[in-house]
Amino acid sequence: MTSRLTPSTILLLVLPPLLWASNAVVGRMVQGMVPPVMMNFIRWIVAFVVLLPLAGWVLKPDSGMWRAWRRYSWLGLFGIGLYNALQYLALKTSTPINVTLVGASMPVWMLLIGWLYFKVQVKPRQMLGAVLSIAGVLVVLSRGEWRQLLGLRLVAGDLLMMLATIAWSLYSWLLTLPGDAQKLRHDWSAFLMAQVVFGLAWSGLFAGGEWMLTDARIHWSWPLAAALLYVGIGPAVIALRCWGTGVQRVGPNTAAFFNNLTPLFAALLSSAFLGELPHLYHAAAFLLVVGGIVLSSRR
Repeated sequence: MTSRLTPSTILLLVLPPLLWASNAVVGRMVQGMVPPVMMNFIRWIVAFVVLLPLAGWVLKPDSGMWRAWRRYSWLGLFGIGLYNALQYLALKTSTPINVTLVGASMPVWMLLIGWLYFKVQVKPRQMLGAVLSIAGVLVVLSRGEWRQLLGLRLVAGDLLMMLATIAWSLYSWLLTLPGDAQKLRHDWSAFLMAQVVFGLAWSGLFAGGEWMLTDARIHWSWPLAAALLYVGIGPAVIALRCWGTGVQRVGPNTAAFFNNLTPLFAALLSSAFLGELPHLYHAAAFLLVVGGIVLSSRR
């Protein structure tokens, strides 16, 4: 693992936030058509089907996945079973601006978890980079008017998003640990497939609980089918493939700052869907986030 950012690594870490931003837009579009936890379960079923021709051999007893079941069970829990399910749930009781604001704390959680559990020293420039990156997100959330932030109030959904952010931070750090089966580690589709196998078990368990404890129902339609297909391929398979490779190259602390591009991309996509042009504060926020990335990743 190296801390140097190359053009290919930057591309790997920029594409996931763009796809995750589109995931948020699509998620809002289908709200009310499918329960949030069930939506997470279905999207990973789609991902499993997509990965099956590429890495179906992982299911064999001698693939190495079953020997390392504890590792992939944890990865499946934090990255697949919990993160998106908690995010979708958070949007039921919280506003998008609050959820995005809470999610912007990820660099801080990434640094804290790395220091507490993985004994990684936090450098002053990384803390300063975190401050710059979060400041960029706040510029977007406040639309350049800081007084709007004073009206924010935390609700249950904000707590759920905080838990989601912690889960994703743990997932990203677990990606950097050496695996028990090197054959899986060197094949991105196999490595992701192993996570999806156990992640499906977790997300299926959570979706079953939602189905039994609530009046959740799915209202099938072609737009919903197209939306589930998209979030199962783009924000799931492609985004996690790029994120996993990028994290293994530069480490979770540096990668975390790229995650804060998500609300910026979400603002641009929302502007595109609403027919509004980007504002000056979008450019200012982009410079702050990029400044945080550059500062935190310098040798």
